[in-house]
Amino acid sequence: MAAWGNWMNANQSSIIDAGGPLGVTKRASAEGVADTRNSLTGYVIIEAESHDAAARMFKDHPHFAIFPGDSVEIIECLAIPGS
Repeated sequence: MAAWGNWMNANQSSIIDAGGPLGVTKRASAEGVADTRNSLTGYVIIEAESHDAAARMFKDHPHFAIFPGDSVEIIECLAIPGS
């Protein structure tokens, strides 16, 4: 966890929300609410010059040592159309 803290400190100027771990998932649809699964385990919100620049921030992230074989997905947050 020290390596994770070091990564957070090294990138603190880009971190908008330090996030945290994610728990059980529910899915809501027109059919109702049901249990579901996904591979998301946590999140952090960052700001970067571009989607590619954001992805590069996660190269060699400590997550890969804690969860070998796992990955980090970098999802772009888009502006609401018309806002």
